Amino acid sequence: MPEAAELPTRREEAWRYSAVDRLRGVALDDWRAIEISAGETFRDCLVIADGPETRPTELHRWRVSVGEGARCELFAVLSSAEYARLEIEVTLAKGAHFELGGITVGGRETVREFVTRVVHAEPHATSNQTVRAVHWGHGTGNFLGNIDVVRDAQKTDAAQDFKGLLLEKGASVNAVPQLEIFADDVKCAHGASIGQLDETARFYMAARGLAPDLARRLLVQAFLGDALVALDDEERRDAMMQVALDKVDKAL
Repeated sequence: MPEAAELPTRREEAWRYSAVDRLRGVALDDWRAIEISAGETFRDCLVIADGPETRPTELHRWRVSVGEGARCELFAVLSSAEYARLEIEVTLAKGAHFELGGITVGGRETVREFVTRVVHAEPHATSNQTVRAVHWGHGTGNFLGNIDVVRDAQKTDAAQDFKGLLLEKGASVNAVPQLEIFADDVKCAHGASIGQLDETARFYMAARGLAPDLARRLLVQAFLGDALVALDDEERRDAMMQVALDKVDKAL
């Protein structure tokens, strides 16, 4: 009988805020490989929502290789499972592009997170990651993102943008953006902010006759929408946004 895989611990940077105790019995070495040939465009969307197929722990690990001049677009909404994690490792060839749009929403004692590592292995590649988190109760949303630029990857243009919104006391959001740059002719940026709903905007909307619940929903929708701006498929974008908003509506 094979030995059970050793569980990661929170001492490891990539698992710092994770619910590692919920990984028992989960296949940790089950990686999905995505190979994108030179010049091709690939897009995929992941939605973890309430349903009969949803498991208590949803662990998705993807390794992506993006060929020269190719484009990879990944979008995800993590709105269900006690612990949901999407982990992505990306390697970019010359002139390739990687786009990530991610949303986590949740309350109670749930943990939902994105963990990324983007390696700019050759010159002129670009990447952009936009992640939004909305949590309440004792829910936790995490983003741990690494951008690695190797010595020969000149003309790299890479960005990370994370924002968290706390709807109730007790919820938490954690962001750990990291850059490791060995090339000198690059443009790299990352930003992270965490806050509460804009009370001035809510007052403004209420003064114009909008009910408090509707005002809150519109503000949350605008906040989350940034993560899906790059998804050039209106029907799919609207469907993913609806999943996230339905979770917020049910909870609050």
